[in-house]
Order: sequence, then structure tokens, then C-alpha cells
Amino acid sequence: MPISAHTERAHALLSASSASRWIACPPSARLQESVPDTTSEYAEEGTLAHEFAEVTLRRRLTRCNAKERKEIEEREARIRAHALFAPEMDNAVREYCAIVEERFFAAKARSEDAVVLLEQRLDYSEWVPEGYGTGDVVLIADGVLEVIDLKFGKGVPVSAVGNPQIRLYGLGAWSAWSYLYDVREVHLTIVQPRLDSVSTDVLPIGELLEWAQTAVKPAAALADAGEGEFKPGDHCRFCKVKATCRARADENLAAVAYEFREPALMSDEEIGSLLFVAERLSTWAEDVQKYAFEQAKSGHKIPFWKLVEGRSNRAIVDKPKAIEALKAAGLAEDKYLKPKELYGIGDLEKHVGKKELVTLLGDLIQKPPGKPVLVAETDKRPELNSLDQDFAGETFEAQ
Repeated sequence: MPISAHTERAHALLSASSASRWIACPPSARLQESVPDTTSEYAEEGTLAHEFAEVTLRRRLTRCNAKERKEIEEREARIRAHALFAPEMDNAVREYCAIVEERFFAAKARSEDAVVLLEQRLDYSEWVPEGYGTGDVVLIADGVLEVIDLKFGKGVPVSAVGNPQIRLYGLGAWSAWSYLYDVREVHLTIVQPRLDSVSTDVLPIGELLEWAQTAVKPAAALADAGEGEFKPGDHCRFCKVKATCRARADENLAAVAYEFREPALMSDEEIGSLLFVAERLSTWAEDVQKYAFEQAKSGHKIPFWKLVEGRSNRAIVDKPKAIEALKAAGLAEDKYLKPKELYGIGDLEKHVGKKELVTLLGDLIQKPPGKPVLVAETDKRPELNSLDQDFAGETFEAQ
């Protein structure tokens, strides 16, 4: 599958990638159906990483004749020449491929007839009208079917446990090959190499099918018909109409109308509850502001608001000429030129490679303790229980 084909992967209305949203909020699927998709450099980077992963695995794990091997080499050359290809992508994708290889060889150890399938269209329309998606890797061996999904992003950690997207991929894979293989257990794995994260959810096939029948099928029927109840929640994050959704606005405005009770000072319990409200309101306000800005930028006036030129900083437009002018004035170089500086760790990893940098610098790279932050108690990080003096002079942040 060439880069363009990866970019043009078909997406069903009730796609696996948006399953967490349409299962929780069925009418949202039809509500945003007419809103065009947008792309970003991050999305394009992810597409390129998937292409590179497929090419790498196809060379390593599948049998190729001379013609196919030549095509793979040409595809890899195009990928490496792409403007978004970088050493970090090279390292991350190779880490992912190493995990896939390890899982495949484990499957081969269980069964000589183990099968590996790459970039498979997975149809789960038995439970979801016209439902299908694309699975990065499918492994089948000795009663076990495993689906492995690459997540190249590093902004939000993604776990395979209870994840609707990869569960639907598992359903699609089982539906396609259950007539050939006696699948008794499904392993659902998500690999996020840039966060050093690998998670696997192991389900008996009966449990997966029960989930499909009771949780997915009814919600999918409502979503397909554009019916059901709008239910705002964490699943709004990637909804295309999250900024203008009335149900989400009503919920957040209801939070604003919180009735402060006696006594005059709120209790710690009330403060704890309001922190969740403040976090939700902040996210919603940011979404609304972004929507309004994009509308104004495209020429659609937002009542009571206008687009103006923002503040800017002065900049030297031709640095070589500026250096020559300062040099000609007889100024000492240290008056206008900075000494050479070491790149930051992120840039060094891009230029040198993550593993190579650790080998070269070793103990010279250290991670100091992070500043204390206030988070919900559901956060996985251990709680700090030190005394006040341990944090003297520290500024606390909420996140």
C-alpha cells in the first residue's frame, strides 16, 4: 500500500477509530457527517510512520519475489526522502516492528502454520452497519488471534484495555478468519513506541462477542439512524462539532450555574469537585474560541467579535547582512553573536538516535524530579506525601 493509499484509507461513518464516541453518544455520528475532515502535520506524520512500518514488516516477515522486493525498496526510498521523515520516526517504527516480530515468532513457536497479515481491511458489519477499518497487523496461531495497532502519536497515552477501536478490529479479524481457524482467545495490542508503551488486552472470544452484541450493536443501530441521546464526555475530544454541540454547552453552562451553599467558605470537598468543573470548562472554552477564530478567519463574522492584527515582536529579516553590518562597525563578536550551544535532548535524539544518544552520554542524561502538580486521584502516578517543608519555595500547578 503506497503512501497515497495510506493517506486515502477509507473511513466508515461508524469507524473503529471513533467508536468510543458513537457508542457513548450515538447521534453524534450523523450530526458531524457533513463536516469535512481536516488534516494536520501530526496526522500526515502518523500516516508516513504507518507506511514505513508496513514496508519494514513486509520485508522482514513475508515472502517476496524479486519484483516485490524491488517495489518495497522503492517505497522505502520514497518514505526516507519525505520531508517529515526523521531519525525519531526511524527509531520509533523499528522499535514497533521489533515488538511485532517478537509476537510473530512467539506465534510461530506455538504453531508452525502461524499467519501474519499486514494492512488488512477488517469488516465488522455484522454488528455495525457498514462497519469496517484497517488493521495494521493480524497474527493467527493455535487458537489465538492477535491484532496489533501502531499509535505513532505521543500526546495522549492510549491503552488497549477496554479500547473499543481495537476490539472492533478484533471482531473484524475473527469474522474474516473464524471459518478457517478455531479462535478461542483474542489478544488486542496497542504499541505507542514514542511513549515506550505496549499494552495488551486478552479476551476469550465469547467475552468479545458478548460485548459486541450487548454494547456495540444497539448503539450502532441508533448511531446509524441518527437517534439516541447526546451525552457529552471525554469522548468529545475528537468530535468535529464539539465546539458548537448544544448538549455539551448545556452541560458546561449548568456547571457554571453551580449554586454555592452556606457557609460563606466552601469546604475542601466542594473545592475538589469544582476543580473537575474548572478543567472541563477550560477545555470547552478553548474549543469554542478555536472554532470562532477559524470562522472569523474564513470570513464568517461572529457577532460582537472581530478579527484584528495581534501583537508581534521585532525580527531581523536578513541575519547575514545584519552580522556584516555589525562586524563592519568594529564591534567585538561577543557583542552580537552567541557562542555555540548544545542542542536540547529532543533535538539530539532526532539527529543522533534515541538509543545511540543513551549509549554515548549515559549518566550525563538525568531526569530531575518534576514540579509538584495537583491532579485527579485517578491519575496513575504515586501520591506525594512529604511534609510542607519538602516543597518550600515550590510553585504548585494544576493540570
